[in-house]
Amino acid sequence: MRIGVLTGGGDAPGLNAAIRAVGRRGLGQGDTLIGFRNGWSGLLGDGDFVEMGRPTFSGILALGGTILGTSRENPMKRDGGLDEVCKTLERTQLDALVAIGGDDTLRVAAQLNELGAPVVGVPKTMDNDLNVTEYCIGFDSAVSVVAEALDRLHTTAASHHRVMVVEVMGRDTGWVGVMGGLAGGADMIIIPEFPVTIDEVVAHLDSRLHAGSDFSIIVVAEGVEMEGLVSKDAVAEARDAFGHVMLGRRAVGETLARNIEARTGHETRTTVLGHLQRGGSPSAYDRIWATRVGAAAYELAAQRRFGDMPIVRCGNVEPARIADVVAEQRRVPRELYELAQVFY
Repeated sequence: MRIGVLTGGGDAPGLNAAIRAVGRRGLGQGDTLIGFRNGWSGLLGDGDFVEMGRPTFSGILALGGTILGTSRENPMKRDGGLDEVCKTLERTQLDALVAIGGDDTLRVAAQLNELGAPVVGVPKTMDNDLNVTEYCIGFDSAVSVVAEALDRLHTTAASHHRVMVVEVMGRDTGWVGVMGGLAGGADMIIIPEFPVTIDEVVAHLDSRLHAGSDFSIIVVAEGVEMEGLVSKDAVAEARDAFGHVMLGRRAVGETLARNIEARTGHETRTTVLGHLQRGGSPSAYDRIWATRVGAAAYELAAQRRFGDMPIVRCGNVEPARIADVVAEQRRVPRELYELAQVFY
């Protein structure tokens, strides 16, 4: 078989582990592996790809990012883009394409499958918001970064009696915020699924102060909406190829910190973790599960189960339709959010 691999969307720790799993399984069966550079960009126009031999997969398990590069290129927004992708697949004589990515990358994969392209998916998103699956490549590593950051910020917050606002990733869902906040002992977690007002934030800080706690750590997801913050609509002109607002321009953490300081008089500082959550080596958990879903994706390709992708459910790797995985977002359940509130 001739099998292609691409990584699309934002980079995340564990991508190389998945690439390695697909490649090593394929080479072990005598297959030819083709790597497409920079996501869907590598299949547009004349294509940008390279044959991957055994040395390509050596020493990359612990490497962050992706050796294939990535982009947010969206063939569906380009005139004839999907046709270009299909022609590249035909020209390179691929028997299967493994697309590793989040909801945007996988939506393209699902559409290509509708056109008859031999595509298999792999779940990757730090936001952990893909439907059906309980595991997404990169999420565990991102949560570990948030937890470590909160551990470090606790000491300076306590020493200076400050409120520390920590802005984390989370466009529409708060998985990174709530799990990272739980692991790092945050004193308040603000996520898109459960809006709060600035009055509630102030009341919470006053309550902690009266209870004898003269510092606080607040985790806020970049996608939250709140009175006093710049709305998503206000920066709507700055969008990526998939139509997503560039949330970094909202300065949610800094604006919330200024509002808190003005309302309470508490000295308040901001830390924006930003792309630190994407960088560095994957956690052991991400290495293991990225390897498992990568190997499972190869098996689906070998079985010609196109339009399918491996997902994790109840600790097992199972197949699911790509279209079902991207049908809706997986959002933080109320019971998990309420558990976090127990420790406020």
